[in-house]
Amino acid sequence: MSRTVRLRLCVMMFLQFFIWGGWFVTLGSYLAANLHASGAQTALAYSTQSWGAIIAPFIVGLIADRYVNAERLLGVLHIAGGLLLYALYEAREFGAFYPYVLTYMILYMPTLALVNAIAFRQMAEPARHFSGLRVWGTIGWIVAGLVISYLFAWDSPGAMRAGLLRKTFLMCSLASCALGLYSFTLPRTPPQPRQGERLRLQEVLGLDALRLLRQANFAVFFAASILICIPLAFYYQNANQFLTEIQVANATGKQTIGQMSEVLFMLAIPLFLRTFGMKTTLLIGMLAWACRYVLFAFGNAHELAFMLLLGIALHGVCYDFFFVSGQIYTDSKAGATHKAAAQGLITLATYGLGMLLGFSAAGLIDDLYASGAGHDWRSIWLYPAGFAALVFVFFALTFRNEKVAYHVGAAATGGRA
Repeated sequence: MSRTVRLRLCVMMFLQFFIWGGWFVTLGSYLAANLHASGAQTALAYSTQSWGAIIAPFIVGLIADRYVNAERLLGVLHIAGGLLLYALYEAREFGAFYPYVLTYMILYMPTLALVNAIAFRQMAEPARHFSGLRVWGTIGWIVAGLVISYLFAWDSPGAMRAGLLRKTFLMCSLASCALGLYSFTLPRTPPQPRQGERLRLQEVLGLDALRLLRQANFAVFFAASILICIPLAFYYQNANQFLTEIQVANATGKQTIGQMSEVLFMLAIPLFLRTFGMKTTLLIGMLAWACRYVLFAFGNAHELAFMLLLGIALHGVCYDFFFVSGQIYTDSKAGATHKAAAQGLITLATYGLGMLLGFSAAGLIDDLYASGAGHDWRSIWLYPAGFAALVFVFFALTFRNEKVAYHVGAAATGGRA
């Protein structure tokens, strides 16, 4: 891969995750402050990510893998997404907002697979080169948070009261249209020839990998992956609203500490897998979720602010040690013929089913502890802390440790920044 192509792909990754990080992190705060949404309505908005993850295999498997160049489909989806983000910027009530965000996420989630497909096609050795490329997506997510919080201060109390947080959608609309147009200049990535192979629905949905569930250890891992996504959803839905409500300054910018730690701990995954094994590494990730929520429950914006920052910094352990290591474990168990199907199935189960349940639970609990003065955040955070601890115990008692053959490149293929 030439330096020019590499640079072009880095720009693609940067914009891809700049767009997502530029509005998704602050969505809960925006809905509560400007559209006066309830917890259930906020959960409904966040769950559009899950519906997008569920529908994405149809778009990628039925269209990009068979009929249309990946870069062209990427361009069309991002231009359409830019128009929808502008519609979100213009929406003034939740009833108008929700159909737009649902449609947007159905179009956006497939682009995560498309940017990976474009990048992988240009690499002779993905295991060596993809992580250095994918890290620019995380950098894009970080930059979006810093721009919102430190450059424009749209998440400050005064700016939120004035409705300025709405401008995140306008910023991301412009970035999405820019990436859409830029996509048409990316290296050609046509569908791979299939030589008359018939379309199989189970292949599109990743259902070929269901046979892996016959293995007791993988079945335990699969169940734990769904269950741990329930407390995970609390973080994505509530963290920014929680920090802004208790008046943590530059909350969105401070949340980028999580992405910074993600980069650091991703580099540590091979060392942990070699030293402690797969089971211990996965358990560390689960335990980190419980610890993070306890820190959130008992921290505050004043003398105990360090507890909140430490909880945010645990994102790298939470995400990398369970989700990225889990992708490596799935890759090792899938076999040569079912690797893509197995990853698709895990994505469907986690970002689809697991987080769909999690967002719904978070919305119900948020409303249970809501009042005119705000939320009883300590009570709210103790729910996902306790649930994550229960999943930890379940996994520790039922999952057998085993040696796993893996390659380092698998640790960089996750979707979330």
